[in-house]
Amino acid sequence: MKISVLGLGLMGGEIAVRLQRQGREVIGWNRGAAHREAAAQQRLNLAATPAEAVVASDLIVLVLSDANAIEQTLFAHLDPSAMAGRTFIQMGTIAPGESREIAKRVEGRGGDYLEAPVLGSLPEAREGALILMAGGDRGLYERSLPVLKDLSANPQWIGAVGQAAALKLAMNQLIAGLTSSFALSLALVRREGIDVDQFMGLLRGSALYAKTFDKKLDRYLSHAYGDANFPLKHLRKDVRLFQQVAEERGLDITLIAAMERICARAEAAGLGDKDYSALYEALSREPSPQG
Repeated sequence: MKISVLGLGLMGGEIAVRLQRQGREVIGWNRGAAHREAAAQQRLNLAATPAEAVVASDLIVLVLSDANAIEQTLFAHLDPSAMAGRTFIQMGTIAPGESREIAKRVEGRGGDYLEAPVLGSLPEAREGALILMAGGDRGLYERSLPVLKDLSANPQWIGAVGQAAALKLAMNQLIAGLTSSFALSLALVRREGIDVDQFMGLLRGSALYAKTFDKKLDRYLSHAYGDANFPLKHLRKDVRLFQQVAEERGLDITLIAAMERICARAEAAGLGDKDYSALYEALSREPSPQG
C-alpha cells in the first residue's frame, strides 16, 4: 500500500517519517519550502503537487493546519476523479461540522473518509504512541487499523464522522484550561515570594496535580518558549474552534472566550510561534524576554 502524507509540518513530518520507518512506502507533500527541505533531509519521497501525491497513493493522510487548508489542497485544484477508490484519513484538528462536510465531498467523488485526530506531541509521534480517536464508518476504521497502529498503540473508534473531531476539541480545550490555570497559580506563588519547590511538592501530593504542570514548569521559570512542539497560535485556533462549536451546542462560552482573549494577547506580544506555555507571559504580565 502506498501512503501519501499531505502536510509535513511539525506533526505531519513526524507522522510521515514514522510510517516510513514502519516499512510503509510514503510520499510526502508540503506547500512551504522549509518543511519540504526538512522532509527531504529525512529521505522522504516528495511530490511536486497534491494531485501527484494523491494519484500515486492508495491512502492519503491529511495533516493540514485547518479546514481551509484542506479545501485548498484537496478541492481547489484536484481533479474530482482522482479521489475515486482512495481512502482519506484526516488527522488535523477541525470542527465537527467541517469534518462532516469534507467527508460528504470526498464520498461524493468516490473516495472513503475517516477522521482520526491525534493527541500527543512530537516524541509520541516518533514512538508511535499518539492517542488516536477515529470517527467514520466502522468497517473503514477496521480496514485502516494496520496503518493507525503504526502511529498509536491503542487507536479507538469513537463513532460517526464529527464525533472524533469533537472529542479532539474537548481534549485541546483542556490543554488551554490546564495551562492557563496552572500558569496563573504559579504567577501568584512567585509574586508572593513563595518557594516554588515547596508549592510543587504540595501540588504533586494532591488530587489537583497533572503531569503537564511539571512538563512545562522549566519553561515558565526560565521564560524560554522556543522549540515549540505545539505553537501557541495553533492552540488559539483550536480554542476558537471549541468556542464556535460550544456556542452552536448551547454551552456557556464565558470561560473559553476568556482563554481565547489570553491567547490573542500572547500572540499579539509576538509569542504565536512559541510553545503554547507562553500563555504564562500574558497571565503574569511579567516583563521578560521572549525565549
